[in-house]
Amino acid sequence: MTISVTAEQVEIQAESLDPKAAAAIYQEHGCLVVRGLMAPYARAVHQDIMTAAQRALESLGEAEKIVEGWRTPDGTLFIPAPEHFGREQQLMVVALSYHSSAAFFRSALDSRVAQIAEIVLGLDVELFGNGQVLVKEPHGGHAKHLHQDSAYFEHKYQGPMAILSYAGDTSVNNGALHVVPGSHRLGVLDHIDTFSHLGLDEKDWPWEKAVPIEGTAGDAIFFHVNTIHGSPENLSNTPRPVFISRYRRADDFVTVGGTTAENRADAASHPKSEKSDSDRGLMILGSRH
Repeated sequence: MTISVTAEQVEIQAESLDPKAAAAIYQEHGCLVVRGLMAPYARAVHQDIMTAAQRALESLGEAEKIVEGWRTPDGTLFIPAPEHFGREQQLMVVALSYHSSAAFFRSALDSRVAQIAEIVLGLDVELFGNGQVLVKEPHGGHAKHLHQDSAYFEHKYQGPMAILSYAGDTSVNNGALHVVPGSHRLGVLDHIDTFSHLGLDEKDWPWEKAVPIEGTAGDAIFFHVNTIHGSPENLSNTPRPVFISRYRRADDFVTVGGTTAENRADAASHPKSEKSDSDRGLMILGSRH
């Protein structure tokens, strides 16, 4: 797949946001960048993230070993760290959600996001999950191989529209998100196990095939559940935090989920055929029928 789209071709400014034009970019390319969309929330969310990350690091001695790495009592996920870290584990998914951060929850309910979601997803839209926070530690914090979110949670219908927002200024040097515009049309691809969970084979999908999206605190990147994306390691001397919200049709649901090639293959052998009560999210638009 040859990429000829630049970051500038998929970006717009929040101050002059036209929801229809924004949705059109998203639908054509499977990704959209809205500069400054989350600026009203970024500073407060950043503070909550770093406070939660520090608490998780302090409780690392109590972490339990799980398939995906290590989990502290608060639910923070750690994965193997580089040798120079001086400890075995490094931060990956920090246990901060809509349940623990008001600023994060407010960002998910932004009216401009709702306008785009209605055009893309329809009149009845729910949140998928409780929000997700990722932190790359400084001096070599984890890379996340190019991948599709559908490898982790394949859906019955359209699947989630995700919004990844920068909580601080972000460049390629500290792990900017990379996206492959148009890759949402490829369907769900085969993924392999990597040290940071499921990813695409680097021989087929090297970083050169993706477009880096550098930005400042509050910039928001929308991407389709099948859009290929990832981020390199953090080579700076400060953490790189991001916060993610996901939206989907109220009748949509996960059919196949997994975090490793083995448990995903097992789930694929008996996919879910109906929406369960536990797979219902908070409604942000319309109602549940």
